[in-house]
Amino acid sequence: MRVLITGVAGFIGSNLAGKFLSNGHSVIGIDKFSDYYSRAQKEFNLSKLISHREFNFIETDLMWAGLEEALKNSDIIFHLAAQPGVLHSWGENFNIYVRNNILATQYLLEILKYHPEKPLIFASSSSVYGNTYHIPMNEENILNPISPYGLTKLTCEKLLELYHGAWGIKYLCLRFFTVFGPGQRPDMAIHKFLKAALHKEKISIYGDGEQRRDFTYIETLTDFLLGIIDNKKWGITLNVGGGKYITVNEAVSMISSIAGKKMDVQYIEKQKGDMNETLADIDRAAELFDYAPSFNIEDGIASQWEWIKNFYA
Repeated sequence: MRVLITGVAGFIGSNLAGKFLSNGHSVIGIDKFSDYYSRAQKEFNLSKLISHREFNFIETDLMWAGLEEALKNSDIIFHLAAQPGVLHSWGENFNIYVRNNILATQYLLEILKYHPEKPLIFASSSSVYGNTYHIPMNEENILNPISPYGLTKLTCEKLLELYHGAWGIKYLCLRFFTVFGPGQRPDMAIHKFLKAALHKEKISIYGDGEQRRDFTYIETLTDFLLGIIDNKKWGITLNVGGGKYITVNEAVSMISSIAGKKMDVQYIEKQKGDMNETLADIDRAAELFDYAPSFNIEDGIASQWEWIKNFYA
């Protein structure tokens, strides 16, 4: 199968491309190397892919004139490209989130309406839920994002629904819950804590560290995405999470044990837009697609620790 992945140089995109290539598929990857974090890490992510004969990398903005040709040459689209990060989405930065999340998605949908036979898998986020009282978070919950980032992801979800109804576009909307593992973005907590352990640096935790997160191991996610490429069910929104959660303090304790180093922790003011807890209700994904995550969080952190040591070497 010919797979198009937007945001292919990112954490999830590069891991997903590697998964497809190793399973005999061809991949067209698009990435513009936004400056949200270091280009060096993105090039490191691509280093194992770039020489593969079935991998075609295009460095460009998603909103480019040649996108239609790339879509024509693909059988399925995984739209992972986005401006990430809750904490940076306030203020004047919001313009960047509107362009890279909402407008880029609408641009892609405008082309896809002429190719409704090509399915789109869209990466949404648990941030669309906000601080809900319904835990675990069910796809039917009232959505009340508490960050501009979450708002842009929810807007993209609504655009999918509109184009599905008006043009028959086939889509799956997947709400990811804190994906971690080798290659994770440097602004995410597990990466920052592991890097601090490696360099014996102090770490900062927003709030009291008792906020709880549903962590999803990257290979669990990419295995699931590989398994749905022959899917016949469309127009559906699903949670994709671990189905269990731990506190940030518990994650730090695991890291200290795995790295064999005592962590120097300081607690700072809770950030606006930071959710109190996330926990995915994964019953719908289990019922429709046999989704059954079985990873161990501690094993996943240990795997990421090995990657961190190699990357920063």
